[in-house]
Amino acid sequence: MRYKVAILGATGMVGQKFVQLLENHPWFKISGLIASERRVGKIYGEEVEWVVSQDIPKPVRDIEMLPMDPKKVDADIVFSALPSDVAREVEGKFAGDGFVVASNASAYRMAEDVPLVIPEVNPDHLALVEIQRRRRGWDGFIVTNPNCTTIMLVITLKPLMELGLKEVFVATMQALSGAGYPGVPSLSITDNVIPYIKGEEEKVESEPLKLLGRFDGERVLNSEIRISASCHRVPVLDGHTEAVFARFEREVEISEVVDAFNSLESIRDLPTSPERVIIVREEEDRPQPRLDRDAGNGMSVVVGRVRKDGKKGIKYIAMGHNTVRGAAGASILNAELMVKEKLI
Repeated sequence: MRYKVAILGATGMVGQKFVQLLENHPWFKISGLIASERRVGKIYGEEVEWVVSQDIPKPVRDIEMLPMDPKKVDADIVFSALPSDVAREVEGKFAGDGFVVASNASAYRMAEDVPLVIPEVNPDHLALVEIQRRRRGWDGFIVTNPNCTTIMLVITLKPLMELGLKEVFVATMQALSGAGYPGVPSLSITDNVIPYIKGEEEKVESEPLKLLGRFDGERVLNSEIRISASCHRVPVLDGHTEAVFARFEREVEISEVVDAFNSLESIRDLPTSPERVIIVREEEDRPQPRLDRDAGNGMSVVVGRVRKDGKKGIKYIAMGHNTVRGAAGASILNAELMVKEKLI
């Protein structure tokens, strides 16, 4: 069976990435592209300024774009690439009308009854779905994926929790595509680093605590680790790089950390799941976005330069594809997990 899926915000950069990744998906088939009011009724291939690959996939070129009205959409799953200010109203409307919403937007991420999920990290948090439906009276529901920077960080932190992780400092070097299209003006970013991304540090410091928290049957009890982040925009097209400094309750060895990274298991029966969730590179100058962002079809996180940082510290570099693992691919993987868990 192939499930019918629609994309909210299909013309933007993340929306386009959804279209690209879903083109040949074995479980999902695009049945609708949903856009802003001024684009309703227009042909997708004629209206969209396509930027994520060379060509617009043929199956969607001639699709007429739909309004953000649940009554006009025929789909089993709605993927959301909407801006957060729009997402709160529109996603709630679709969930209330019986749709499964897999959201990349931040509007509902930190809501107590909405699952914020990375399948390899906290699949048990999907149990919040029934609590959400009961509390809100919705026939459908919303499941969210984290901020793109958060995803890369948390995937590497999850296996370190078993070693007594206590505190994390992270400095990010974030790609231009994370700002959407047309993104950052060229005269601002060329020959430059911008040391501020609005709202980003707050997300990176708060979302991991929910993701790494414990579901007690009614709510998620946040993790008590401390995270401090500094986020920066750099002149790279795709691929967020993060310098991570981790503090532990005891002295840990590099070999323990590498073994922990290698122990994080992939969910192998999901089509979008990579063979290896974390790939540890031994070269002293890796990972690099240009060389490593497409690892695992863009769904793996690549780690390198693992080294000691004082008696109870470890530091390393993590890198991942921000619009694949960090955005559209994350929502698709969440939807696949929901199919597996028979929530769809």
